[in-house]
Order: sequence, then structure tokens, then C-alpha cells
Amino acid sequence: MTTTVGPASYFDPSRIEELDDRSAELVRRRDRDLGPAYRLFYEQPVHVVRGEGVHLYDPEGNEYLDCYNNVPVVGHAHPRVTEAIATQAARLNTHTRYLHEAVLRYSEDLLATMPGELGHVMFSCTGSEAVDLALRIAKYRTGRRGVIVTRNAYHGVTTETASVSPSLGGLHRLADWVRVVDPPAGPQGAQQFQLQVAQAAADLVAAGEGVAALLVDSIFTSDGILPEPAGLLAPAVAAVRDAGGLYIADEVQAGFARTGEAMWGFQRHGVVPDLVTLGKPMGNGMPVAATVVRPEVVAEFGPEVRFFSTFGGNPVSIAAAQAVLDVIHDEDLQQHAFTVGEQLRKGLRELATRHRAIVDVRVAGLFAGVQLADSDARPATGLALAVMNDLRRRRLLIGTAGLEDDVLKIRPPLPFSADDADRLVTELDNALTALSG
Repeated sequence: MTTTVGPASYFDPSRIEELDDRSAELVRRRDRDLGPAYRLFYEQPVHVVRGEGVHLYDPEGNEYLDCYNNVPVVGHAHPRVTEAIATQAARLNTHTRYLHEAVLRYSEDLLATMPGELGHVMFSCTGSEAVDLALRIAKYRTGRRGVIVTRNAYHGVTTETASVSPSLGGLHRLADWVRVVDPPAGPQGAQQFQLQVAQAAADLVAAGEGVAALLVDSIFTSDGILPEPAGLLAPAVAAVRDAGGLYIADEVQAGFARTGEAMWGFQRHGVVPDLVTLGKPMGNGMPVAATVVRPEVVAEFGPEVRFFSTFGGNPVSIAAAQAVLDVIHDEDLQQHAFTVGEQLRKGLRELATRHRAIVDVRVAGLFAGVQLADSDARPATGLALAVMNDLRRRRLLIGTAGLEDDVLKIRPPLPFSADDADRLVTELDNALTALSG
């Protein structure tokens, strides 16, 4: 085994001898069977065999509080979602070239949560495919290929989406038709972001590429979780449209009621995208994704280029997606995310008064970023990773984000309760105290 290249939050295979015998054997089998490209989280990988709500369990029955996973957006193994999957799987599963009412009902319900200008849904299996399709449509619609993204963005793993994802391999691996801008941060963030987008657009035009799209994760997750202030995206969207490009809102992270303020992250910014991409939480773990688009944007692409996904929008995945949408509505999870998120914000900001390493707390609903710095105001990457691994030992699972991996990434399933938020704040307090001692 060789040392893994990539963020230090991954398990280093060269340290396999530090694991217990059972874990070490599983890691060896993964390396043999899956190859070297796969990654595991944490210095000590977590072996999970069961999930329920916001909890995960290892083979010994130890419980972990999941403060990280947005895929099971309505909770691990939600009974309504699992029942919907099982019932539909026992009845029918096929592709979308036959008439089937369920996909139409879901499409209508999904579109009803979005601005009226967005009128079509195109289904695929993963967020990567959804973004890939959005880029194809944008390039066809504009006749140009230039794309603007943020400095540490992640948008997918296909050839096309990896080419616009600097977090995967660095700026040197981006396509020559991509331009990178800094994410909006600080009091002048929106203005600076607008200026950078305008400059990037001008550079693409000068290079003969033209501007096809601004592609932005609506909460800037990989850049460090930057949700504030609401409205910060609007000037940049205006700038890219002035250059003839489209705005693609990547909602794989910020969507499905996570911010509490709105169903979709872009709605917090008072803008209507030309295309919206959905993935991960859409089916609570089932492979289903979508590209939502203004009808006029896809009017020529549809008949002239064509699109089809064998498994995209299949009845079983749509049954899961419908159950997720229904549960979000019936259990009022958007309001829940807002309420618990405000409690979490208060608790984290109170922690910041006691721990000088916390230099910023950024929260939108059940999505939080806690930025750490050292005494010289430099990114505290080592401390952030140490906190993440210390919390794992305390059986709380979080991640890290940001170009320097200096931001604690907190993004639990939406049923995360007030008690869960208190537990997280208490254990984070304990971890910071222990590591600063």
C-alpha cells in the first residue's frame, strides 16, 4: 500500500498496522478488490452496519451521532422511504420510455417547490450526471464553452464535471475553458465576487471561448461553507448574464430544505437560475438526480441533441424521491432545520467566546462551518483535522472543508434534534479543550 494523495482528512493506508485486526483486514480487502482510488474518512476508519434517524451503529452496537451526511436527508432508514422502495420494487422497475404516472406526479410536485420560470425536469442517477447534462445544455444553448467556478469547487466525477472541480486535483487539472474565482467572503464578498466573475467572463471572451455558464454550489460547501449574507449571488449572476452566459445552481449540497430559510439554496439569494442540478439527498440514498431547466433553455437541445438515461427516473428511485419530498413536507423539516439551526448557531458562537481558535461561525439551517485559525491568524488545518478525529473517537462524525481544510463541516440529516445539537456543541467544546491543553 502507498500513502494516499489528497486531503489529510482521509485515512492513510500506510498506517494500517495501527488498526485493530478486523478493520485492517477489511482495508486490505478494499485495497485488493476496489483498487487504489477509493478513500476512507478519519485516522481510524468507521465500520458501520446499521443506521436509524441521525444515528449510525458499528458491529459492536456502538452508536455514532451523524453530524455529516446529507445523503439520508430525512434520516437513515426512514420507514416511509424504505416502504416506498420495497413496495415499488415488488411491482415494477423499468426506464422512462414507457408511460408511468409516478414520474409525472413527482416532477409536478418538485417543480411546485421552485420558481415558475423553471418548467422541465430531466432525470439521471447522480449529481455528477446532472451537472454534466447542465453543462452540455448551457454550451449548446449559448454556442460557447467557457465555465466559471470557485477556487475549491466540487461538481462531480465525470470527465466534464471533474474538469470544473478544482478540489479534485488542483487548478492544473482544469480544462482550458474553465476560469476560477475566489468564493465570496467578508463584508465586501458579494461585490468582489461580482468583479471577479465579470473579469473571468472578459478573459474567456478574450480567449475566444465565450461564456457558457457560471456554475456555483449555492452554499459554497467545498470553499468553506459561505452562506451569508443572503443575496450575495445576485450581482455575480447579473454579471455572467451580461456576458451572455447562464447561471447553473448546484443544489446537491444546499437543497432539499437544508438551509431552513428556503427549500433551495439559490432562493436565499433572490435569483432564478437557468438550470438547477440535484443529487445526493434526492432519494435518501437511492441513485436519483435531476437537472431542472427553464423550457426556453432546452427548447433546441431537446429535439436536436436528445437525452436519455436508462436508470434515471426509474420507478423505484422515483418512489424513494417522492417519499423524501413528502416527508420533508409532512414532518415540516424545513422549519425544523431553521429552528435547530438557530440553536446550533447560538451554541457554536458561544463556544467561540471561549475558544480563541474559532475565528468564524457560519450557519444556514442545518449546515454549519466553524473556521479555525492559530494565534497568528493562519489557517489551523492541523487543529481542524485533530478536532474531526477527536470527535470521531467521541462517536460524533463531522468533516472538514475549505481550501486549507481549516473549516469544521457540520451537515447532519434533517431530523437532527435540539438535544443532538447540544450534544455536538458539548463534545466540540470538550475536543477543543483537550486539544488546546
